[in-house]
Amino acid sequence: MITPLPALLEENPIIIAIKDEEGLSRCLQNPKPVVFVLYGSVVSIPDIVRRLKEAGKTVFVDVDLLDGLSAREAAVEYLVGATEADGVISTKAALVRRAKALGLAGVYRTFLLDNMALQSLRKSGGSQWADFIEILPGLMPKLIARLSHELNAPLIASGLIADKQDVIDALGAGAVAVSSTCPAVWEL
Repeated sequence: MITPLPALLEENPIIIAIKDEEGLSRCLQNPKPVVFVLYGSVVSIPDIVRRLKEAGKTVFVDVDLLDGLSAREAAVEYLVGATEADGVISTKAALVRRAKALGLAGVYRTFLLDNMALQSLRKSGGSQWADFIEILPGLMPKLIARLSHELNAPLIASGLIADKQDVIDALGAGAVAVSSTCPAVWEL
Protein backbone atom coordinates (compact mmCIF):
# COMPACT_ATOMS: atom_id res chain seq x y z
CA MET A 1 0.00 0.00 0.00
CA ILE A 2 1.29 3.47 -0.89
CA THR A 3 1.68 5.82 2.06
CA PRO A 4 -0.36 9.02 1.59
CA LEU A 5 1.78 12.13 1.14
CA PRO A 6 0.75 13.87 4.39
CA ALA A 7 1.80 10.77 6.35
CA LEU A 8 5.06 10.53 4.37
CA LEU A 9 5.88 14.15 5.20
CA GLU A 10 4.98 13.68 8.85
CA GLU A 11 7.51 10.84 9.05
CA ASN A 12 10.05 12.51 6.71
CA PRO A 13 9.63 16.30 6.67
CA ILE A 14 12.72 16.95 4.55
CA ILE A 15 12.05 16.94 0.81
CA ILE A 16 15.00 16.42 -1.51
CA ALA A 17 14.97 19.05 -4.27
CA ILE A 18 17.19 18.18 -7.21
CA LYS A 19 18.36 20.63 -9.85
CA ASP A 20 20.82 18.57 -11.91
CA GLU A 21 22.18 15.10 -12.63
CA GLU A 22 24.57 15.25 -9.68
CA GLY A 23 21.63 15.91 -7.37
CA LEU A 24 19.73 13.02 -8.96
CA SER A 25 22.64 10.63 -8.35
CA ARG A 26 22.96 11.72 -4.72
CA CYS A 27 19.20 11.54 -4.23
CA LEU A 28 19.11 7.94 -5.45
CA GLN A 29 21.51 7.06 -2.63
CA ASN A 30 19.40 8.81 0.04
CA PRO A 31 16.50 7.15 1.86
CA LYS A 32 14.29 10.28 1.95
CA PRO A 33 11.09 9.34 0.08
CA VAL A 34 9.86 12.64 -1.43
CA VAL A 35 11.66 14.43 -4.27
CA PHE A 36 11.03 17.73 -6.03
CA VAL A 37 12.53 17.67 -9.55
CA LEU A 38 13.58 21.20 -10.50
CA TYR A 39 15.19 20.52 -13.87
CA GLY A 40 14.81 18.48 -17.03
CA SER A 41 13.38 18.69 -20.50
CA VAL A 42 10.67 17.13 -22.56
CA VAL A 43 13.29 14.55 -23.61
CA SER A 44 14.87 13.78 -20.21
CA ILE A 45 12.00 14.00 -17.73
CA PRO A 46 10.51 10.54 -18.45
CA ASP A 47 13.86 8.91 -17.61
CA ILE A 48 14.45 11.10 -14.55
CA VAL A 49 11.04 10.22 -13.12
CA ARG A 50 11.45 6.52 -14.03
CA ARG A 51 14.76 6.30 -12.15
CA LEU A 52 13.28 7.99 -9.09
CA LYS A 53 10.16 5.80 -9.12
CA GLU A 54 12.33 2.67 -9.44
CA ALA A 55 14.09 3.85 -6.27
CA GLY A 56 10.70 4.05 -4.51
CA LYS A 57 10.44 7.84 -4.45
CA THR A 58 7.34 10.02 -4.48
CA VAL A 59 8.08 12.44 -7.31
CA PHE A 60 6.90 15.99 -7.94
CA VAL A 61 8.00 17.78 -11.10
CA ASP A 62 8.24 21.56 -11.32
CA VAL A 63 6.48 21.94 -14.64
CA ASP A 64 7.53 25.62 -14.90
CA LEU A 65 11.21 24.61 -15.09
CA LEU A 66 11.00 21.96 -17.83
CA ASP A 67 12.76 22.90 -21.06
CA GLY A 68 10.78 22.35 -24.23
CA LEU A 69 7.36 22.72 -22.61
CA SER A 70 5.39 25.91 -22.31
CA ALA A 71 3.73 26.77 -19.03
CA ARG A 72 0.33 25.59 -20.22
CA GLU A 73 -2.06 22.85 -19.23
CA ALA A 74 -0.73 20.69 -22.06
CA ALA A 75 2.58 20.45 -20.15
CA VAL A 76 0.76 18.80 -17.26
CA GLU A 77 -1.05 16.49 -19.67
CA TYR A 78 2.32 15.55 -21.16
CA LEU A 79 3.68 14.65 -17.70
CA VAL A 80 0.66 12.44 -17.03
CA GLY A 81 1.08 10.62 -20.35
CA ALA A 82 4.87 10.35 -20.41
CA THR A 83 5.79 9.79 -16.75
CA GLU A 84 4.60 8.28 -13.50
CA ALA A 85 5.06 11.53 -11.58
CA ASP A 86 2.96 11.76 -8.43
CA GLY A 87 2.44 15.50 -8.64
CA VAL A 88 3.41 18.83 -10.07
CA ILE A 89 4.82 22.05 -8.68
CA SER A 90 3.94 25.34 -10.33
CA THR A 91 3.64 29.06 -9.70
CA LYS A 92 0.66 29.01 -12.05
CA ALA A 93 -2.70 28.21 -10.48
CA ALA A 94 -4.14 26.83 -13.73
CA LEU A 95 -1.40 24.18 -13.94
CA VAL A 96 -1.93 23.06 -10.35
CA ARG A 97 -5.68 22.86 -10.93
CA ARG A 98 -5.17 20.84 -14.13
CA ALA A 99 -2.85 18.44 -12.31
CA LYS A 100 -5.50 17.92 -9.63
CA ALA A 101 -8.15 17.30 -12.29
CA LEU A 102 -5.91 14.62 -13.82
CA GLY A 103 -5.38 12.87 -10.48
CA LEU A 104 -1.97 14.27 -9.55
CA ALA A 105 -1.13 16.11 -6.34
CA GLY A 106 -0.52 19.82 -6.73
CA VAL A 107 2.00 22.07 -5.02
CA TYR A 108 1.43 25.78 -5.55
CA ARG A 109 4.80 27.55 -5.31
CA THR A 110 4.84 31.20 -4.38
CA PHE A 111 7.60 33.71 -3.76
CA LEU A 112 6.74 35.99 -0.84
CA LEU A 113 8.87 38.99 -1.67
CA ASP A 114 6.70 41.74 -0.21
CA ASN A 115 3.27 42.54 1.25
CA MET A 116 1.69 42.62 -2.21
CA ALA A 117 2.77 39.03 -2.83
CA LEU A 118 1.43 38.04 0.57
CA GLN A 119 -1.95 39.67 -0.12
CA SER A 120 -2.07 37.99 -3.53
CA LEU A 121 -1.54 34.59 -1.91
CA ARG A 122 -4.30 35.22 0.59
CA LYS A 123 -6.72 36.27 -2.17
CA SER A 124 -5.81 33.45 -4.58
CA GLY A 125 -7.74 30.81 -2.72
CA GLY A 126 -4.79 28.47 -3.26
CA SER A 127 -5.50 26.65 -0.05
CA GLN A 128 -8.80 25.53 -1.60
CA TRP A 129 -7.33 23.96 -4.75
CA ALA A 130 -3.71 23.04 -3.94
CA ASP A 131 -2.64 20.09 -1.83
CA PHE A 132 0.31 22.08 -0.51
CA ILE A 133 1.54 25.65 -0.75
CA GLU A 134 5.29 26.01 -1.04
CA ILE A 135 6.52 29.38 0.18
CA LEU A 136 9.90 30.84 -0.69
CA PRO A 137 12.13 31.86 0.92
CA GLY A 138 11.63 29.39 3.74
CA LEU A 139 13.55 31.40 6.34
CA MET A 140 10.51 33.24 7.69
CA PRO A 141 9.31 31.50 10.87
CA LYS A 142 7.02 34.36 11.93
CA LEU A 143 5.27 34.38 8.54
CA ILE A 144 5.14 30.58 8.38
CA ALA A 145 3.41 30.53 11.78
CA ARG A 146 0.85 33.11 10.67
CA LEU A 147 0.10 31.45 7.31
CA SER A 148 -0.11 27.95 8.78
CA HIS A 149 -3.13 29.18 10.74
CA GLU A 150 -4.64 31.29 7.94
CA LEU A 151 -4.44 28.89 5.00
CA ASN A 152 -6.13 25.51 4.75
CA ALA A 153 -3.37 23.86 2.70
CA PRO A 154 -0.25 22.60 4.51
CA LEU A 155 2.87 24.72 4.00
CA ILE A 156 6.25 23.57 2.68
CA ALA A 157 9.12 25.97 3.43
CA SER A 158 11.73 26.23 0.67
CA GLY A 159 14.54 28.43 -0.47
CA LEU A 160 17.71 29.17 1.47
CA ILE A 161 17.17 26.23 3.86
CA ALA A 162 20.81 25.35 4.56
CA ASP A 163 21.19 23.77 8.01
CA LYS A 164 19.52 21.99 10.91
CA GLN A 165 18.45 25.21 12.63
CA ASP A 166 16.67 26.40 9.46
CA VAL A 167 14.77 23.09 9.37
CA ILE A 168 13.91 23.24 13.08
CA ASP A 169 12.75 26.86 12.80
CA ALA A 170 10.52 26.21 9.77
CA LEU A 171 8.96 23.03 11.17
CA GLY A 172 8.58 24.59 14.59
CA ALA A 173 6.74 27.53 13.05
CA GLY A 174 4.16 25.25 11.44
CA ALA A 175 5.50 24.08 8.07
CA VAL A 176 4.75 20.40 7.47
CA ALA A 177 7.99 19.96 5.51
CA VAL A 178 11.01 21.75 4.08
CA SER A 179 12.43 21.39 0.60
CA SER A 180 16.13 21.95 -0.01
CA THR A 181 18.70 21.47 -2.75
CA CYS A 182 21.40 21.30 -0.06
CA PRO A 183 22.70 17.71 0.34
CA ALA A 184 23.76 18.45 3.94
CA VAL A 185 20.08 19.09 4.78
CA TRP A 186 19.07 15.85 3.07
CA GLU A 187 21.21 13.96 5.57
CA LEU A 188 19.42 15.38 8.64
